[in-house]
Amino acid sequence: MIRRLALFAAGLALAASAHAQQFKLGSADIKPNGTIADEQVFNGFGCTGKNISPALSWSGAPKGTKSFALLVHDPDAPTGGAGWWHWVMINIPVAATELPKGAGKSDGSALPAGAAQINTDFGGPGWGGPCPPVGDKPHRYNFTLHALKVDKLELPQGATASLAGFMVNANSIGKATLTGKYGRAK
Repeated sequence: MIRRLALFAAGLALAASAHAQQFKLGSADIKPNGTIADEQVFNGFGCTGKNISPALSWSGAPKGTKSFALLVHDPDAPTGGAGWWHWVMINIPVAATELPKGAGKSDGSALPAGAAQINTDFGGPGWGGPCPPVGDKPHRYNFTLHALKVDKLELPQGATASLAGFMVNANSIGKATLTGKYGRAK
């Protein structure tokens, strides 16, 4: 009898998890594994894009989410294994379900109230679009939205993207990822 009850409870838990809403991240500007448009590409280092951050939207945050953090990383950058941080945003309010196109302005003027940007590998805060070396295979740009168990991450002034990433991962209760690709033939 106890074994039957345990199996029944396990089946209910499995059914409940199958019906739970999945944490998803999407974009009207970037299709999953699709090519990132010139509008989002960096303007500098030989690239001539408009450097406008893409629109992002999400749904299905895990129960217990108190805030969000966004990490955008190129793991294919030729940096000796560290990759390249393109956008790091913390303290996104739990009520937020989207970032409009252009939210990644370096001055923070288009961020949700309370959100903050951390310096990227471009040396300052805000969106820094793709700009891989000429001739490399297309790089992957991983947009990862973390659901956090804290209302706010307390980071020191001038915190690095790696420190922010460490603190985000230490407080993450779920994540959703969208990957776009970009390469330069010439």
